Amino acid sequence: MKFSENKPTKSLHLVSLGCTKNLVDSEIMLGKLKDYEIIDNPEIADVIIVNTCGFIDSAKEESINTILNLHDERKEESVLVMAGCLSERYQEELQKELPEIDIFTGVGDYDKIDTLVNEKRSAFTNEVFLLSEQNDRVITGSSYHAYIKLSEGCNQVCSFCAIPAFKGKLHSRTLESLVKEVTNLVKNGYTDFSFVSQDSSSYLRDLDIKNGLEKLVEEVEKIDGIKTARILYLYPSTTELFLIEKIKNSNIFENYFDMPLQHISSNLLKIMKRGKGVEKLKELMDAMRNVPNSFVRSTFIVGHPGETQDDFDELCDYLKEYKFDRANVFSYSDEEGTTAFDRLDKVPQEIIDARAEILGEIISETTQISLENERGKTFEVYIDGESDEHEYLLSARKTTWAPDIDGEIYINDNELYDENNPEQLKFGQIYTVKVTEVVGDKLLATVIK
Repeated sequence: MKFSENKPTKSLHLVSLGCTKNLVDSEIMLGKLKDYEIIDNPEIADVIIVNTCGFIDSAKEESINTILNLHDERKEESVLVMAGCLSERYQEELQKELPEIDIFTGVGDYDKIDTLVNEKRSAFTNEVFLLSEQNDRVITGSSYHAYIKLSEGCNQVCSFCAIPAFKGKLHSRTLESLVKEVTNLVKNGYTDFSFVSQDSSSYLRDLDIKNGLEKLVEEVEKIDGIKTARILYLYPSTTELFLIEKIKNSNIFENYFDMPLQHISSNLLKIMKRGKGVEKLKELMDAMRNVPNSFVRSTFIVGHPGETQDDFDELCDYLKEYKFDRANVFSYSDEEGTTAFDRLDKVPQEIIDARAEILGEIISETTQISLENERGKTFEVYIDGESDEHEYLLSARKTTWAPDIDGEIYINDNELYDENNPEQLKFGQIYTVKVTEVVGDKLLATVIK
């Protein structure tokens, strides 16, 4: 048989930085460049693309360092592309300061990347790019899980966030488009989905539909072949109690509640322009926690301008009391173009660093409590493959958890295992396990069904 006829003649190395929403955009670019062989070695790649993140200082620094390091490694005739949020946000400055880059493009031309590479030209389309079901994506990192982007842009006015300045206002995909994309992915063997956007609970509000996520849940439940799903990035002021109830009663959607609160002090929430009052916010969070087998994740910012010691103490007390299953803490980053940037009551950096460390320790403790609560329990997991820890340990994920961010379960022994048939446990499939131990931040479990 001749394989050489269809083998790609050029190679591509792509680095996707930042959030899962960026990952979806990267997968679109891979789909448009299907004629290229995707390789891990940038030194021999014909085309190198970095899909950058421009959210906060640390992300911007990582993006710049990544692309300069790749420039140092690449072969002379290769094409180096800087795409995504950072490129969009600072397009004029970067084009002046980075002559190393061959092609610059932002967040509106992912579906034209093949043309830009072929013509070796930069472009910044002043329009929002929304994925349609016709766009081919190359799903990366999993044979059974895919992220689905609900919308682009954001209508919120959070004091610390520059995203609306370069991503624009909320633009939701149609429900029909989402259903078609998910249906096509199910036909290709995908069974687990995570729905993402900048503000997922505002989905379809720009189209005058206030219960967009409820409609999404209803339509996704009708698609044969889906085993599990979850929604990420809920926003406090656009999330209602009936959405929590809808998820609770769903046979497909996991009881997974991911709501970046950023703070809990009434003073700070007003400064941050975060909408809902503290009492309503706590009512919402308590409703999530009261759902059977719920998993609650959040994100917090410390050191925002105007944050007093009392505000910070209140935040610490709430985290200790609520005991989030998972949470992240970010140190405030001063971003030009935001209202926080112009405030005069900035918190000194050494205080920000100290508060981030304190909150990080509290989060570590509550995460450990969440893991310890799993000891002895029986639940369903996806088995992803062999673990990096040891060849005899399999890596798994609780079906409720989101990939990559919520943890890893080691399958160290199982009652179904047959040494003469080591492939009996199939990767990407759901199995029932019982947790036997908690080792550090990992659960050890045995397959029982």
